[in-house]
Amino acid sequence: MTTKFTTDHEWINIEDHDAAVVGITLHAQDALGDVVFVDLPAVGRTFAKGEISGVVESVKAAADIYMPVSGEIVEVNEKLRDEPALANTDPLGEGWFFKVKISNMAEFDELMDGAGYDALLKTL
Repeated sequence: MTTKFTTDHEWINIEDHDAAVVGITLHAQDALGDVVFVDLPAVGRTFAKGEISGVVESVKAAADIYMPVSGEIVEVNEKLRDEPALANTDPLGEGWFFKVKISNMAEFDELMDGAGYDALLKTL
């Protein structure tokens, strides 16, 4: 299992060869506060790296979710639609947003590892 991070505070984790799981980081959910709504992308939709693929709304603000890599959405977390607070209580687990079939693995390889993301957080 390999997890990478974006400067926009999304994480992406390759679980198997078919799809990678995407969610928001602990830092992102902490900055947002209590999540009350998520707008997830449609299964089958294709996005380029950096495109807005969803929205997460909290009691404090709304934030865009950016695609960490180019690819096709193959699954969304329907449980998150019903229980958006999962993005707060378990952002790195049950609070995942969607799964993507990566079309360009080089984009994944360019993302930050855990140490790189920790270094980024120290600059904020």
